[in-house]
Amino acid sequence: MKIVFLGHASFLITTATGKKIVTDPYQPGGFGGQIAHGPLKEPADYVTISHDHADHNYVKMVPGNPVVVSRAGDQQEGDILFRALATYHDKSRGAERGQNIVRVIEVDDLTLCHLGDLGHPLSPEDATALGSIDVLMVPIGGTFTLDAQGATAVVNRLRPRIAIPMHYKTEKVGFNLAPVSEFISDKERVRRVGGSEFEVSKDSLPDPTEIVVLEPAL
Repeated sequence: MKIVFLGHASFLITTATGKKIVTDPYQPGGFGGQIAHGPLKEPADYVTISHDHADHNYVKMVPGNPVVVSRAGDQQEGDILFRALATYHDKSRGAERGQNIVRVIEVDDLTLCHLGDLGHPLSPEDATALGSIDVLMVPIGGTFTLDAQGATAVVNRLRPRIAIPMHYKTEKVGFNLAPVSEFISDKERVRRVGGSEFEVSKDSLPDPTEIVVLEPAL
């Protein structure tokens, strides 16, 4: 499997059979130019949406005619199982910013989990519902989501084999978010890929958890 960090909270996942999944597509140039990442030019088969904000639900950014996975329930698409955990975008049970869906993707004998704009800690019951996670995409920038401390607590609770930071401050994101350095500064097992993509398989998973930092592709 190949995972490419497109930017913000959007990834392009290519399975062993060539199926392409895009997570949380952003609106290029959205929010008055605060999302400065460019559009995806490669068609995809599936798009997952965690919530209805334009930096996470802009399906028009994805070429082709992808199947949209946005509901809070299980959805089987060929050899890919999409699961969902209903959560919130804030610490007030959605009163401030609404609901959020944590999306689990099971394919290629791997379990991936995209936390969307999770804004609160996960409970032991949440962790049980999600199950064993191989690759976790975790927001770390604060303001609208978990901050570095909250993201660390979620990673420690879920104990994925790989954790990929997302939704943080870069030169192409104008939101008031913290940079990735605040999350990784106290971590021992950090791998900076030096690019936007990496490949992973069940046999190549590290143990214990490794933080994998990717550079935005777009």
